[in-house]
Amino acid sequence: MPEIHLASRNAKKIAEMERILAAHVPGLRVLGLDDVTSYDEPVEDAPTFEGNAVLKARAGVAATGLATIADDSGLCVDALNGMPGVLSARWSGPPKDDARNNRLLLDQLADVPDERRGAHFTCAVAVVLPGGREHVVEGRMTGSVIREVRGEGGFGYDVLFVADDRPGLTTAELGKDEKDAISHRGAALRALAPVLPDLLA
Repeated sequence: MPEIHLASRNAKKIAEMERILAAHVPGLRVLGLDDVTSYDEPVEDAPTFEGNAVLKARAGVAATGLATIADDSGLCVDALNGMPGVLSARWSGPPKDDARNNRLLLDQLADVPDERRGAHFTCAVAVVLPGGREHVVEGRMTGSVIREVRGEGGFGYDVLFVADDRPGLTTAELGKDEKDAISHRGAALRALAPVLPDLLA
């Protein structure tokens, strides 16, 4: 059974990525950070999603010797000049806290009219192999930021984001399969899936 290391401890993200990859790469065993020997994770200080994904994947393969997949993703809000962007997870400062990040975003957009609350999620996924070969893909989901928290699913800013492809519902109110079909991470992983078997061969 082929194995790949997924450089993340976010249980919901791991489950989402594993679910999408399993549909396209049957038999793949995904090992999260808690499934491998502990190593020092790199500081995510690159200015782009792609840069941070590659940083994490390179660190993973160097520490484990396994092909490593890593992603970096975030919410880019038009009225905030694309922020929080790569700072999405730590937008309100340490420690990382989704609820606090969402409150800060709502405060920052309080005076922004509905027609100017456009935003998109971006996800970059990098695969780095033990021999040094690298492959990066990117996915995007466009939509807008609403004015109140809604929904119990997903994570991060899902409770505030309505995708253009599913008007009326936040991505936290969508079923897992429905969200996977339109999400930025789903799009990136579907772009990766056709080439992943060859990369792992």
